[in-house]
Amino acid sequence: MDVISTLLLLVCSTLSSTLINSVAVDTIRPQQIIRDGETITSARGEFQLGFFSSGRSTNRYLGIWYKKISNGTVVWVANRDTPIINASGQVRVDDKGITLQTDDGIIWSTNTSISLKNPVAQLLDSGNLVVRDEDHTINNAEDIIWQSFDYPGDNFLPGMKVGINLVTGLKNFYTSWKSVDDPSTGIFTVGIDLNGFPQFFRSKGSAKWTRTGPWNGRQFSGSPQTNPNGMFTEKFVFNDKEIYYRIDPINRTSADIRLTLTPNGDIQHLVWNYQNQIWMVYITQAVSDCDLYALCGAYGICNSNSSPRCGCLRGFVPKFPEKWNAVDWSSGCIRKTKLDCAIDTGFLKYSRVKLPDTRHSWYDMKINLEECKRLCLKNCNCTAYANADIRSGGSGCILWFNDLSDMVGYTDDGQDIYVKMPESESVDIRRSRAMRHLLIILIVLVLVVVLILALMRLLVLRNRKPKGEGNLKFSLEGVALNKIQSEDWELPLVDFKRIVNATDNFSQDNKLGEGGFGPVYKGMLTDGQEIAVKRLSKNSGQGLDEFINEVSCIAQLQHRNLVTLLGCCTEKGERILIYEYLANKSLDSFIFDDEIGNSIDWLERYKIIIGIARGLLYLHQDSKLRIIHRDLKASNILLDHEMNPKISDFGMARCFKGSQTAAKTSRIVGTFGYMAPEYAIDGQFSVKSDVYSFGVLLIEIVSGKKNRLFSHPEHDLNLLGHAWKSYNEGKLLELIDEVILESPNQMEVFRVIQIGLLCVQEDPTDRPVMSQVVLMLSSNMKLAHPKNPGFFTERRLQDTDPFLRDTEFSSLNDLSLSSVLPRQ
Repeated sequence: MDVISTLLLLVCSTLSSTLINSVAVDTIRPQQIIRDGETITSARGEFQLGFFSSGRSTNRYLGIWYKKISNGTVVWVANRDTPIINASGQVRVDDKGITLQTDDGIIWSTNTSISLKNPVAQLLDSGNLVVRDEDHTINNAEDIIWQSFDYPGDNFLPGMKVGINLVTGLKNFYTSWKSVDDPSTGIFTVGIDLNGFPQFFRSKGSAKWTRTGPWNGRQFSGSPQTNPNGMFTEKFVFNDKEIYYRIDPINRTSADIRLTLTPNGDIQHLVWNYQNQIWMVYITQAVSDCDLYALCGAYGICNSNSSPRCGCLRGFVPKFPEKWNAVDWSSGCIRKTKLDCAIDTGFLKYSRVKLPDTRHSWYDMKINLEECKRLCLKNCNCTAYANADIRSGGSGCILWFNDLSDMVGYTDDGQDIYVKMPESESVDIRRSRAMRHLLIILIVLVLVVVLILALMRLLVLRNRKPKGEGNLKFSLEGVALNKIQSEDWELPLVDFKRIVNATDNFSQDNKLGEGGFGPVYKGMLTDGQEIAVKRLSKNSGQGLDEFINEVSCIAQLQHRNLVTLLGCCTEKGERILIYEYLANKSLDSFIFDDEIGNSIDWLERYKIIIGIARGLLYLHQDSKLRIIHRDLKASNILLDHEMNPKISDFGMARCFKGSQTAAKTSRIVGTFGYMAPEYAIDGQFSVKSDVYSFGVLLIEIVSGKKNRLFSHPEHDLNLLGHAWKSYNEGKLLELIDEVILESPNQMEVFRVIQIGLLCVQEDPTDRPVMSQVVLMLSSNMKLAHPKNPGFFTERRLQDTDPFLRDTEFSSLNDLSLSSVLPRQ
């Protein structure tokens, strides 16, 4: 009987254990031990908790990873800085929470201050590991004693908070891994700073690296377009108990998103692609030069579309001009006229900027802008003021009492700020004077017009001209229109009112994009024709010369691979160009976008390559004038509804007559990464410098990567250097975009890479002309072996001058040829 009882007890014990495991797959109770090799899984199977090793490392860590999708992608690590060197790890739950221990003792624990009567640890389908009393539900946040979401690693999941609990003092921030194989704490951190108006910093070690700018009610003023397609909702909570930022999914499908801080400091927004079963990079917040904290120093402002990047606010000058000339802007700017509260002061308004560092600011969310201005005028130490919240006309007040630093100029994003200035510089004080001057000018103009009309009437009566024969033609369009009319271009002049109607008064909804010239809008004429309207921006680095240059270069050009200029307008001081509308926008939006890039296979890309080559050949050889484009790049290749490429943007082009094919200039214009070495260094440009740009474009189309800021874990070469290295080592497959990797025309892909390398050879005499390039692309002729390309040597991007690191750096200024020039 004793034997039978023993057997029954064993059976019951086994059944009890089985029932516990089957019912509580997402929960750990005090009587359970999770050993290395065992896991628990959230209720719907979204996440799993257990032990893992990362990459090539043999160290063991307790972590949470995706289970249903992307199985094995780790999102949280408990003992990231105390790895286990063997498989002896065990997870238990006691009255203080979760304990991780080995044979040598406890190495990590939640160590809560509250003792629980019936403690359990539960893994939720959000990826959150919580500790609570089993008698309480997880629906009440106050019943959760500890949660992993309060201690993020390198991943920021929907529902997580980054900020601070003002009651408990708990700070939530996330930090990068040391490397892809080592989850220990890296050098990059993202967290909130509560000094002054709250804002977020990305730190590199102990140094501030980048700054988001304050939350303006819609987004952070220094982080534009973090969620352009509404993949998730953003929430910034700012009250007496807590301050935090959070993202939330808009539905179950959109829950498969995450933000990650990479070991090199980039913030990536990742979305799970169910079709291809991969994480797609939705947005990468890489660090460009204007993102670097306080790059331009006090009272300096950075603009990624300008050259040089840094400039002083109006009314300020470089503190040390010699340092600014050497591309060192850290010393910032100083006032031209000292600010004296004893005399009248006013304000200069700056629009659409990243507000300066708010760590030494004062704020009140209940004060309106007018009261904010009054307070700033009243306090001698106040240097600027702005709205804290831009929604519904603006509310709240921020006052600055120190030097303004880390300002960035944008085109569509950012906020308005009012900088205190002395009488001689202030807009407020100058406005009344300007109005008086304007009134005087208008009176004089009216008198002049009346006098002219009277003289005209006298002349008509004196000469007894028949009615209508004495009409005089007036041109109100200024110098630009006079010059356009004087040339035999047969280019229609379009009424400004007609353009306003076509674009719905230049509505933001119709805006297609913006370049160095200014914004481009989609429009529709009354006859139903769609157009693209390019409007010179008032703060553009380009002007009348570039406007006339573009008109003169392209007005008479007719080729299927060149964008068609339909007309222009110079009324009311405007400089507007009207082009044919191209539905698929620019090439860079396809080849550099991981999601959209999947839609164009090799046949489509090869057709685009041939079209660009033929358009460039026409410019160099077959048009009335020989035209050197000087700014050929992916963003200047537009695509029509059939994906036919058309070369655009001729503002930098040079036209030659006769047999001339080259020239020299001291004014270097173009885009870094596409400029030939002889042009960037010596100012020598020719048809061969366009060939170099075309070669860069070929390598980018094949690889799907940008030449500038390309990175590789095994070397520090740019994309051209990587292509050159892959070619010499017979490893071209490593260069090719995954979308076209399985192309049946693989040898054709290899051939295009070789042609691209021939085009980017360092010595321009070694490069082919476009007629040869077109022949190479359209035939099976034997190709020569390329020599080393220009601008390909090893470089470390973080060590190079920040002035040179922007992917679209363009120059419109006169540069001394002895100045620092782009290096790759």
